[in-house]
Amino acid sequence: MTDFRTQARSAEAAMRSVFDATPLQRNAHLSQRYKAEIYLKREDLTPVRSYKLRGAFNAMRKVLDKDPSRDLFVCASAGNHAQGVAFMCNHFGVKGVIFMPVTTPQQKIFKTEVFGDGAIEVRLVGDYFDDTLAAAQAFCAEAKGTFLPPFDDEDVIEGQASVAAEILTQLGKAPDHIVLPVGGGGLSSGISSFFGNEVDYTFVEPSGGPSLKAALDAGELVTLDAVDSFVDGAAVARIGEKNFARLKHHSADEVVLSPEDRICATMLEILNVEGIVLEPAGALAVDALTDVADEIKGKTVVCVTSGGNFDFERLPEVKERAQRYSGVKKYFILRLPQRPGALKDFLAMLGPDDDIARFEYLKKSARNFGSVLIGIETNDPKNFAKLFDRIEAAGMGFTDITNDETLAQFLI
Repeated sequence: MTDFRTQARSAEAAMRSVFDATPLQRNAHLSQRYKAEIYLKREDLTPVRSYKLRGAFNAMRKVLDKDPSRDLFVCASAGNHAQGVAFMCNHFGVKGVIFMPVTTPQQKIFKTEVFGDGAIEVRLVGDYFDDTLAAAQAFCAEAKGTFLPPFDDEDVIEGQASVAAEILTQLGKAPDHIVLPVGGGGLSSGISSFFGNEVDYTFVEPSGGPSLKAALDAGELVTLDAVDSFVDGAAVARIGEKNFARLKHHSADEVVLSPEDRICATMLEILNVEGIVLEPAGALAVDALTDVADEIKGKTVVCVTSGGNFDFERLPEVKERAQRYSGVKKYFILRLPQRPGALKDFLAMLGPDDDIARFEYLKKSARNFGSVLIGIETNDPKNFAKLFDRIEAAGMGFTDITNDETLAQFLI
């Protein structure tokens, strides 16, 4: 651990010629709620709004130290890794070729090109990331470039560990507990290798991508059959081999799985209360505090907010999912009698705080009842029980489809 700490400190010192240390901020709101000293390590405030440029910097620095003639770096990414590599290609004055899926949003492509500032070329290949990765690796081998993995690389891990070196300096000691988001494992393996047994850990994965927990449960690397891509910065089907080698001694009990809808509620709370913009993966550590509330009381806790690259076009979806999680918005199929006045009767059942957010009615001939897709927003989840009692008493059957993901994809 001592050698790794020395290397991570060396990487952190070298980074100061490129960007300042990110702030470690005590959060009064969270500290009061959880009766602990809660600090946020604001990796969302790096020049590319995520920690990813640290690993890119360290890996490129080491390659160029060994062979200054290396002038082509290649990666495959549709997110923060691409932006970190682009920024560092510009910094080191080398060429970068960044492969992205054809389906990558234009905003992410634009930001990557801005950070590269003429030093990089973006190539759009494949509908799925596996195709993109294969194309990037094939090109890299043919062009004799240097491939930069997003997490499964010792120099990348060492670079991400610079976050821990900064925490130790800024706090003046190791924290009692640290909460780390996990995707491929670059950040979590780096920070946990730096602090070792000095601190307690909570590793956080999205419920739809528990690759670390699956591997710890199995005692070996596991490839998930399916991954929910909503938390795109941490939606990884298989944790990195080198990363797992550094994490495998941990218990699966140290891993928390955060529901995607709850993450949305956390994102909105942090935005509204603190004015902090976090992407879904960046909110994982804060979201997991509710799962470890009892064990962190009275302790000094650091949550790493890993990124803030949030596209505000996604805000309506985030709000929608947050409302569904908190129970103040529901969707249901209403069985409405096909007679004059039936709709008026239903509207009279709504309470003073119930608001119609969606209403689609398909009247069918020769039917006694028609189906209505309806969405209701209210200010208290308890209002729905009262509304549903009134609907049933009137003989208007209904089916709650709020949590039916298959129907939601098509109807909501």
